[in-house]
Amino acid sequence: MNSSTPATINGPSIPAGESSVQVRDLNYFFGRGDLRKQVLFDINLDLQRGQIVIMTGPSGSGKTTLLTLIGALRSADQGSLKVLGQELVGLGHRQLVEIRRNIGFIFQAHNLFESLTAAQNVEMAVELTGNFRHKRQRAEEILAKVGLADRADYKPAALSGGQKQRVAIARALVNQPQLILADEPTAALDKQSGREVVLLMQQLAQEENCTILMVTHDNRILNVADRLIDLVDGRLEADENPQQFIDAHALKALDGKMFIM
Repeated sequence: MNSSTPATINGPSIPAGESSVQVRDLNYFFGRGDLRKQVLFDINLDLQRGQIVIMTGPSGSGKTTLLTLIGALRSADQGSLKVLGQELVGLGHRQLVEIRRNIGFIFQAHNLFESLTAAQNVEMAVELTGNFRHKRQRAEEILAKVGLADRADYKPAALSGGQKQRVAIARALVNQPQLILADEPTAALDKQSGREVVLLMQQLAQEENCTILMVTHDNRILNVADRLIDLVDGRLEADENPQQFIDAHALKALDGKMFIM
């Protein structure tokens, strides 16, 4: 593990004020009774302000489950899960909804309303804060930041895949959340569009000093992260900087070729 990384899997506790997310001894189960199955095991994790953290791992390893728990889309009942200084374990549905208002979400399926323009899709996020008066201005400002000033009045059908995902990013960022959660945001994009979208997220994270946690299988974008965490069979197996990860996997590939030869 990178010794310069202040947040570690099983390291010392970090004060809540310095982290967007603190997870301690978190376990999670699906089902009940004889069908009850544990999918997350003793997760300990800290995500600091301004970091981009990419979570990798095989399909079915629990990545999306952990992401949705951090995003208050599921209820945790064992361990501790603090998001933006608020303990989520034990909270009711209404309280979780309030927490979600302070988090930006970006998904593989951009989930735009096809009948609304780009600006109107972003305005809907502004309305959640009760700010109806300046919603158009704020929507236009953030669309300009993501390079879509000239597409504000276009509906999704008239936008490319990369442009749609930029609208989704604008919607996630318009309320200046301290935490952004992204689930496979580049999966439906070609190499160039995917790279542009992630570099944009990196730039905005730095400007807004927000934390981004991104689940991805896209190895092309790993080097934009500050940290890579690997979740395997519901357990955090690694927490390292991108170069460590890339070097380790290159060495494995080289060993494999040497063995075959």
